Amino acid sequence: MSMVREEIAGSTRTLQWKCIESRVESKRLYYGRFILSPLKKGQADTIGIAMRRVLLGEIEGTCITRAKFDKVPHEYSTIVGIEESIHEILMNLKEIVLRSNLYGVRDAFICIKGPKSITAQDIISPPSVEIIDTTQHIANLTEPLDFCIGLQIKRDRGYPIKSTKNSQDESYPIDAVSMPVRNVNHSIYSYGNENKKQEILFLEIWTNGSLTPKEALHEASRNLIDLFIPFLHAEEENFNLEKKKITLPLFTFHEELSNLKKKEGIALNCIFIDQLELPSRTYNCLKRSNIHTLLDLLSNSQEDLMRIANFRTKDVNQILNILKKRFAIDLHKNKFSF
Repeated sequence: MSMVREEIAGSTRTLQWKCIESRVESKRLYYGRFILSPLKKGQADTIGIAMRRVLLGEIEGTCITRAKFDKVPHEYSTIVGIEESIHEILMNLKEIVLRSNLYGVRDAFICIKGPKSITAQDIISPPSVEIIDTTQHIANLTEPLDFCIGLQIKRDRGYPIKSTKNSQDESYPIDAVSMPVRNVNHSIYSYGNENKKQEILFLEIWTNGSLTPKEALHEASRNLIDLFIPFLHAEEENFNLEKKKITLPLFTFHEELSNLKKKEGIALNCIFIDQLELPSRTYNCLKRSNIHTLLDLLSNSQEDLMRIANFRTKDVNQILNILKKRFAIDLHKNKFSF
């Protein structure tokens, strides 16, 4: 500790961070220890609490969220020639750690002929999805039977609770944990005299191997910055509570949209399409077209949206319904200029 303090004391007073320890304990457990200093009294606790909450709750991970078996009546069924029950196989699939930058749902599958021990290596997944530990056990086939599982892979965050009902295609949901950060600890070391007390923040981060602790720290920092950016924009004068609720009149003419953009530009620009609860497919298409806010979306006509790659009439209708229901807004059908 004294060496760390001496190094910091001899450095400039600019706030700096450093990784002081990093190790791979296993394929599914990475560890990193970081320091941030020099901080004024009280700042370390403010930063440490915020970083811990974001690291544990806001970092996205990729998981298997659904599995489909042929001719299986219920989740607790057993199949002759397989040691594990369907429920045990689902629990094993839940433990598989994946890495990807994909959004939305992707399909994968396993199709194996026994006898064989099935591991994560036997999963046929999209090229952009990486399996962190290919030795993870899934099931053990004891007889020469054909065994196939259809899988759905999704990038999400947190711990979505699975539905108690199975879908019409008789697939089974998996209550996967989309939390690549396993644990976070923060501690504070204070030094200096009473008149000039300073602090060093220590952050310990454990991840599941789908990203390194340093990558998790960078992503958490970006997420925190994004949360506070709206406060950096100048507040519009006379911006009362009613305007903040964005109760907007129904419009169909471009003159009204032009006036709306001028009057409510700040508010519309602070509503991100993430808040519209769009289907993942629609959301991804808009993001790839650099449509990030409600203001960006309203700058396009229905005709513009149909030109987006892989966009369908169904996607446009979903957007129209959401805009009408939540904001009483309608998009113009054809392109117009302001």
